[in-house]
Amino acid sequence: MTLSAAFECPAKLAGELADSVQYQGRKTSRQGSEQRRLAILDATLRIIVRDGLRGVRHRAVAAEAGVPLSATTYYFKDIRDLITDSFVLFVERSSASLSLLWADVARDFQRLVEPVASDPQVRRQMAERVIALMVAHVEAKAREGNAELLVELAFRQEALTNPTLTPLALSHQQLRYQFAELALRALGSAAPVEDAQVLTTLVLRMEYHALVDGVENLDIEGQRAVLQRFLDLVIRA
Repeated sequence: MTLSAAFECPAKLAGELADSVQYQGRKTSRQGSEQRRLAILDATLRIIVRDGLRGVRHRAVAAEAGVPLSATTYYFKDIRDLITDSFVLFVERSSASLSLLWADVARDFQRLVEPVASDPQVRRQMAERVIALMVAHVEAKAREGNAELLVELAFRQEALTNPTLTPLALSHQQLRYQFAELALRALGSAAPVEDAQVLTTLVLRMEYHALVDGVENLDIEGQRAVLQRFLDLVIRA
């Protein structure tokens, strides 16, 4: 596989993950039932953002979703299934969104892949593009009220003790590694697999600061400088 073709892999993997998720709760066949099930899961995610996992109770979710209490127990036999399926919905949506984003990014990168090895200016241009994408990714999450960041953090924490979610969390995390690895490989990293883990950790650190500091106090330029410093060290040649 050529490097140019390989840039399609993250989008393909993200799409495959979105298509492969498996729900634990009762399956639905009617549109109205499916809409109610999704309303319950969306309500669960809102409660997780607002009150944390401890706030997820059948009665609280039913009130948040505007459905009878019996509806939550009909679709989900217990709280664990309800929490699990809410995170499955998050991964499904997140992966589908990443698939579309990376398919678009791949077109830009494919244009730069051929000359990047021999032209330092093109290499710098690609590095700037990678930084811009990662900063925009964190900024967008932060400006949406941190809801996605909080859900993802809660998802990773729940996956530590919920074996049903563990493989899903690992697959979701692998999407980050895959994109970072291919970008770093194109930039000329001598150790793209290892460097991808460092770069992904730096982005997770940015997301943490977005949560703790708040979007209004988020030092975007400082975070951008950290990413630039790392890439300068990695692609120095």
